[in-house]
Amino acid sequence: MLTILGFAMIATFLVLIMMKKMSPIASLVLIPALFCVFVGKGAKLGDYVIEGVGNLAPTAAMLMFAIVYFGLMIDVGLFDPIVRGILKFCKADPLRIVIGTAVLAAIVSLDGDGSTTFMITVSAMYPLYKRLKMSLVVMTGVAATANGVMNTLPWGGPTARAATALKLDAGDIFVPMIPALAVGLVFVIVLSYFLGLRERKRLGVLSLDDVLEQGKIVKDGEDGKGAEGEKQETSETVLVGAGASGGKGGDKARTAKTTGGAGSGTDADADSDSDSDDDHEDVRLQGLDPNRPTLRPKLYWFNALLTVALLTAMIMEWLPIPVLFILGAALALTVNFPRIPDQRARLAAHADNVLNVSGMVFAAAVFTGVLQGTGMVDSMAKWIVDSIPAGMGPHMALVTGFLSLPLTYFMSNDGFYFGVLPVLAEAGAAHGVSPLEIARASLVGQPLHMSSPLVPAVYVLVGMAKVEFGDHTKFVVKWAAITSLIILGAGIVFGII
Repeated sequence: MLTILGFAMIATFLVLIMMKKMSPIASLVLIPALFCVFVGKGAKLGDYVIEGVGNLAPTAAMLMFAIVYFGLMIDVGLFDPIVRGILKFCKADPLRIVIGTAVLAAIVSLDGDGSTTFMITVSAMYPLYKRLKMSLVVMTGVAATANGVMNTLPWGGPTARAATALKLDAGDIFVPMIPALAVGLVFVIVLSYFLGLRERKRLGVLSLDDVLEQGKIVKDGEDGKGAEGEKQETSETVLVGAGASGGKGGDKARTAKTTGGAGSGTDADADSDSDSDDDHEDVRLQGLDPNRPTLRPKLYWFNALLTVALLTAMIMEWLPIPVLFILGAALALTVNFPRIPDQRARLAAHADNVLNVSGMVFAAAVFTGVLQGTGMVDSMAKWIVDSIPAGMGPHMALVTGFLSLPLTYFMSNDGFYFGVLPVLAEAGAAHGVSPLEIARASLVGQPLHMSSPLVPAVYVLVGMAKVEFGDHTKFVVKWAAITSLIILGAGIVFGII
């Protein structure tokens, strides 16, 4: 019964958010509360929630102050050279921008923390996607999948958990997996190419001057510089390339609304004005404005060194990550904005993101608390393991690889690696399968895991990108699952698994 109710609870949650019948926060709280009553343990709901909140409180604290920190770095202009460099390299070509998103996310993922990766990637790429009216779910999907592949680094979490659970060396697990993971990363780049090609067909190719001029027109419109400025803000004729076909007939003129939004779907209309009301209010769209009042050019190298020191301390584990971001945010705020009113203004500017993400994390604590406290997750895992046919024993590494996709999506990494993996390894050992093969196979589900509703970092990604979690899920699940299966296939071909 617990198994059925567990799967029913997860299915109900996913269906409601993908159909947009409930908000993620409401569904993360109300659905598990309802199923807790169905299980007959409604009286213990408070205990489950408090335990779940206690487990995720450090993560919530880290995300709150990390958002403030990176928000301040955006305000003071730390990422402006990155945005300008990427824009010049990509030449406002949607194809290059999507590929650039994957490459940037993969590189930043070397720090081993998904939340930091998403903050930096979105901070750098968001203005480009919005200015060019590109689909934001393409950005979140590509970033999440690339980060999922890189999340297998020994200091990223899953590999260390697998090594601890099976008493193995992390290097023995990870190093042989590098060729298979490299194949997975190449697939993400290829996927980015085709998604970018689709965006190019939809939007065409703008010149750098066009994009910068759009930003100038929006700014002029905000400043209210006469009727002519208002007229330009409403409509502007820009030259757009012939699209993916690269037609030889030259360019064609298109009238584009400069304050339009990208939409949330991959097929969103380029001229959609669904986000036109809030484009000029989004501080991240000032990323190419060299005159915004929050810039601190004289403190650029201080902020750059502070960020490098923060990431280094995080990788080296000199202090807990929440403590590092609390100290970093406080120091960055004090040095860059010494006046109290300015500090209040900066905190208020980022309060929306902080509230959305931290609220989502604490709501997820209710979901995970009930799922674990009632025993549903253990019952589901046991049922899946018991359902494996006896004849599959010699192929337990392959079975583990396939199971890692749904199990790491519906369970936390701790639950999978410390609860399920030892059972799978024991079953494999009985048929002569090495625990190392089991451990390596357990990593292939990470690209899908990074978009799980139980991963706090994904709420940073969709929150900062202003994408509905349901839209992100519908878009990314199929591509992330294919990426995982390709890594598994490459591991088998190379004899790693």
